[in-house]
Amino acid sequence: MTTARIVGRADTAEYYFVERCHVLEHWNRADDPHSSIARIRVEPGTTTRLHSLRGTSERYVILQGRGTMFAGDLAPSEVGPGDTVFIPADAPQRIANTGDGDLIFLAICTPRFVPECYQDLEADG
Repeated sequence: MTTARIVGRADTAEYYFVERCHVLEHWNRADDPHSSIARIRVEPGTTTRLHSLRGTSERYVILQGRGTMFAGDLAPSEVGPGDTVFIPADAPQRIANTGDGDLIFLAICTPRFVPECYQDLEADG
């Protein structure tokens, strides 16, 4: 990608993902394979499916709500607004919304998220 650009919010729509969360892709383009940015919304009382991203590292930047993060060898950890979680490529991960409202965070992936990298690790998945 060699040209500057602005992607407006009207260019994207939130969708429900099988992981048990709602996704709004802010940036995920084939012509910029180095990274992607999505806003993730997890409803109260919901825990996302245990999964890993094959060959893709991820950072969660918590914007709103409270949760418990489970990632790789990290002990289960409480997270809230302003916290950033680094998840190495291929590490098992999930997050539980422990608050009364939506848990909202940015998921920044390197390289960019593609559906083929998503690996469901739950027994029924």
